Amino acid sequence: MTDNPNGDDAATTENTADEERSITVSRVIEAPPERVYEAFLTPEDIAVWAPPDGFRADVQEVESEEGGSFRVENNAETEEMEQYSHTFQGTYQELKPDEKIVWTEDSGEGDDHSTVTVTLDTVTDGTEVTLRLDGISKDVAEEYGVAEAWEGTLEKLAGQVED
Repeated sequence: MTDNPNGDDAATTENTADEERSITVSRVIEAPPERVYEAFLTPEDIAVWAPPDGFRADVQEVESEEGGSFRVENNAETEEMEQYSHTFQGTYQELKPDEKIVWTEDSGEGDDHSTVTVTLDTVTDGTEVTLRLDGISKDVAEEYGVAEAWEGTLEKLAGQVED
């Protein structure tokens, strides 16, 4: 693995006036943008990178077109973690092959929606993947360690696609 140009796999959190947060994580992955892009939209790859540690993913739906939806059930691997099982679902808003993916995510809990923007930039060592999550509540961001979870996701993604 190669670190990003700043020398680390940094995550940043930004506060907004309405107590919602933006979280950005970035990582250089030693794979071409085409392979990284494909991994975000292929059920077999999603099953590897999507679940948080201690969970397994059941990819139920992936319609990889603008306006298409996806649904992934993240199921706990142990009884102690069962209460944290959750659904990861949303709608693809923008798909620019090998460059950008934007989706809205629905937690399934009322009006709790967020937007995820993934950008893929070619760098010397492969692809810099930047993931920005907008519209997550402060409470959820802190309680569930969302920045750390997304950093783990990018680590799993790297393991899945790197040569």
